[in-house]
Amino acid sequence: MKSLLISTLLLATPTWLLAQFGPRTPEQDSLMARQQRKTQADYRSMLAQLMITETRPGPSGNPKAPNAANADEAKATTYTSLPDPLTLKNGQKVKSAKDWWQKRRPEIVEDFDREIYGRVPANVPGVRWEVVSTKDTVDGAYPIKLKQLVGHVDNATYPAIKVDIELMLATPAKAKSGVPVMMSYGFRFPAGFRMPQPPSSTTAPPPLSWQQQLLEKGWGYAVIYPTSYQADNGAGLTEGIIGLVNKGKPRKPDDWGALRAWAWGASRALDYFETDKDVDAKQVGIEGLSRYGKATAVTMAYEPRFAIGFIGSSGEGGVKLHRRTYGEQVENVASSAEYHWMAGNFIKYAGPLKPTDMPVDAHELVALCAPRPVFISSGSPDVEGRWVDAKGMFLGGAYASPVYELLGKKGMGTMDYPPQETALVSGDIAFRQHSGGHTTGPNWPTFLQYADRYIRVKAK
Repeated sequence: MKSLLISTLLLATPTWLLAQFGPRTPEQDSLMARQQRKTQADYRSMLAQLMITETRPGPSGNPKAPNAANADEAKATTYTSLPDPLTLKNGQKVKSAKDWWQKRRPEIVEDFDREIYGRVPANVPGVRWEVVSTKDTVDGAYPIKLKQLVGHVDNATYPAIKVDIELMLATPAKAKSGVPVMMSYGFRFPAGFRMPQPPSSTTAPPPLSWQQQLLEKGWGYAVIYPTSYQADNGAGLTEGIIGLVNKGKPRKPDDWGALRAWAWGASRALDYFETDKDVDAKQVGIEGLSRYGKATAVTMAYEPRFAIGFIGSSGEGGVKLHRRTYGEQVENVASSAEYHWMAGNFIKYAGPLKPTDMPVDAHELVALCAPRPVFISSGSPDVEGRWVDAKGMFLGGAYASPVYELLGKKGMGTMDYPPQETALVSGDIAFRQHSGGHTTGPNWPTFLQYADRYIRVKAK
């Protein structure tokens, strides 16, 4: 059973970390092969529903491959126009906040629901939260109250599928009232696995973890584990919360994908926070990296109760412009490796349609977050690589600025892509590319300084 669990975790692990796990057992390989076969069958079924016989292949993330993804900025702008977030489908311009909220925003949401991320069904069952354990402990030098929680999803309509949401919450032990909390989407790794650490210094103390940086400010932190309630593969689409609602049957083309499902779980965690006196539920932010950076952007766009977002290296399917030929492309996300993140309809844009046929683009996902603050984070192209397309993510924020300005906020403040480690934090859309790899770690101090404008710890 332990090796089966590890295999399941491996399937939900980003490829850039797989080498850290070492050799797999034959049992793990067998399980992965079965899940890959199930994924391919589901993918073919969706293609049949869409009446598509084939899709265009995406470029390779290997820069030495013959079909390597473009990493030349001079070749990146092959698309020359973007949808205007402030123009209604009837061609009229949006000139007031009222028109944005009542007319244009619903149009954009409908397009994202139908074509990109899928619709959350109206009959998603409720969640009953259980505090599994509470203990007083420490995180570094900081005393904390640590809670382990499970959200039990009501499966009375289809008992064959059981779904639980795993959540961890840590708050300062001596807090006299509810504190702000940053909730992170957490990767699950096999027991004993540790993320690679930077070289230690014999003269300087180790830097504070992101959790400890929050505790130092008097905030709390939480980690939600998305794959506890929706698997990160196509085989899992008839299981988890998506499978439960569909009673084990395959999705329809406009049904929700994993990104919307993960965001749904984050909203249910926020429901719990509203009942916990240790949390100031009106000051809860959301953070995630890579595929969970995509989930963070989707969460902010669809859940207005989150106060602030920290979007890490989200790339294609996140806040990177779809209409940009650089790094990962629509065709990659529409492939059998990643299609489960999106609505089935998304596959159409890798054949027969093209990204230019999309009714929306990523800047409008950022616009749906308005007027709340979002911080877009990226790593160095020389360390993280060019696959996530840092400039494409910057532009996703920059082109959302007119919506923020319409609502009385400040956008990115510039259309000029900044040098590495230059923080654009004067507006309500922020951006910084740090000099490290595929992590939000080096940007946490800058993000927290930025967040101080919006989030306050109540006086003791």
